[in-house]
Amino acid sequence: MKKIIFASVMALASLSLFSAPMLRAQDTITIKDPAEYNTYTNAIGQNDPKAKAAALESFLTAYPQSVVKAAVLDVLIDTYTGIGDSDKTLTATTRLIQIDPNNLKAILYAVFIKKTQCGKTSDAQTCDDAAALARKGLLAPKPAGTSADDWKKQTGGAYPVFHSAIALDLAISKKDFKAAVAEYTAELMLFTDAQTQTGLGLQDSLFLAKAYSQPGAKDLVKAIWFYARVWNFVPPAAKPTIEKSLEYYYKTYHGDLKGLDDIKTQAALTTFPPGNIVIKPAETPAEFAHDALVGSDPAKLNLGDKEFILANGVKEDADKLWAVLKDQVTPVPGIVIEASASVIKVAVTPDAKAAKVADFIVNMKKPLEEKEIPAAGHEYKIPPATALVGTYDSFTVVPATDTAPAAAQIVLRDGEIQLEKKKPVPAHTTPKPSAAHKPGV
Repeated sequence: MKKIIFASVMALASLSLFSAPMLRAQDTITIKDPAEYNTYTNAIGQNDPKAKAAALESFLTAYPQSVVKAAVLDVLIDTYTGIGDSDKTLTATTRLIQIDPNNLKAILYAVFIKKTQCGKTSDAQTCDDAAALARKGLLAPKPAGTSADDWKKQTGGAYPVFHSAIALDLAISKKDFKAAVAEYTAELMLFTDAQTQTGLGLQDSLFLAKAYSQPGAKDLVKAIWFYARVWNFVPPAAKPTIEKSLEYYYKTYHGDLKGLDDIKTQAALTTFPPGNIVIKPAETPAEFAHDALVGSDPAKLNLGDKEFILANGVKEDADKLWAVLKDQVTPVPGIVIEASASVIKVAVTPDAKAAKVADFIVNMKKPLEEKEIPAAGHEYKIPPATALVGTYDSFTVVPATDTAPAAAQIVLRDGEIQLEKKKPVPAHTTPKPSAAHKPGV
């Protein structure tokens, strides 16, 4: 039997808002059969929750068409909730909805239980069921005997749970993060700023932050804001986990962590980011490439920087650098990926080495002898060590993907292997004896 803790839903929908109907002398619904009445009052009067639940179930078995069936099911919901039996609570809500389709309390409890199960199992059908019930709850009309003030209080407790369930289904089952963002936003707008500092409001502020980092809804400024908001109010033990995500997305967007403390301070004040919030984005690869080019002597850039500019720079910058490199000789330090007598393919940059792909292709000036062909994994160094050299001939840009940045595959011609230059060993000389030394006879 599954057990769940009902603390969250009770905070939103306490028994004072959804009080169970009780049979009183002045009620318009009365039990005319004395035996049925006595059975009912005996069941309702039980003090032990388990005994009370059993007595109420026996009453419904004995009198399945009782005029107080709805009231008994309502009490059963409360009783099973108090026991912590989610399965039987859900069964009671289902039976009550069958005879009272717009019963807001039954819908709310059913949604909460199914939403909890959805979050634990990610089962699509369970998530869909929770969302369908939630949509039904949002459309439920005010009962005739309920005052406008009481209805406002009841819907104020129920509607955030409904939006939360719909959003969870959209995120988990449908992967529609844009629609999930809209539902989480609608939910949080029903809360005061104080209510989003704890409980469901805080939990779904975190889910909103995650949704804003997903495809279709990606907005890293808002993701950063809601992660910062959550960081302010989670218990100390949870802060490192939230901070890790917060710092990751802030650094991804901004380039470094400068200014993050200010965002944390602002996010503690309001649930939603103000319209004038500004987080400066990091330089784009093209901007970074341009700055690297104009701030240095192009000929003196290392190979990794040259490749980065060729791959990421705007056409004007790439053409400017290539005009300097074309037909120039360069060493190619790196790891051999593949080699033959006529071509040596080398991974030069850290990204290329990590991916084990060649970003420099050197066409040899003369075919290598079999013993000269390097094995895969061999590393060439910078002269005067044994080095691979070649002349810049052409390049091709490899566009960025979801898993790899843009790169340039550079082709060189007239490749050669320059052997390490050994320092000459000075000729051996016999030191002349000092004046005080006499050679032996």
